[in-house]
Amino acid sequence: MRRIAVTTEIAAPVEKVWAELIDTAAYPEWNPFIEELTGDLTVGERLQVRIAPPGGKAMTFRPTVTVVEPGLRLEWLGRLVMPGIFDGRHGFTLEATETGTRLTQEETFSGALVPLTAKTLAKTETGFREMNEALKNRVEK
Repeated sequence: MRRIAVTTEIAAPVEKVWAELIDTAAYPEWNPFIEELTGDLTVGERLQVRIAPPGGKAMTFRPTVTVVEPGLRLEWLGRLVMPGIFDGRHGFTLEATETGTRLTQEETFSGALVPLTAKTLAKTETGFREMNEALKNRVEK
């Protein structure tokens, strides 16, 4: 199992950060990591997500939404072929702070192929950082 996480402080209220995070139709305008996200952000629904890790190969997958707590947490679970090969539980957590919002984007990877993906996961972590910074810039305007 491997977990990557990036936390970013944003000088904007949680409500504003959440509104931009769930406006997935606008992702192509500002998001350098998740190029496309379609589907309903409702627990149990399948999404279509296209990511572009910096320096890596773009890929599309169809995760299932597992958590939606407005203003607090959004999470989905993606799998390669079947459970246990390469699973990724991706989440966004928002916490109100005295100066705005603390955003944590994280993913926990499990399965037989995880030990073979160190370079890809490093690029993914960079993608998280770039997305968090782009969201910060967008909401702090």
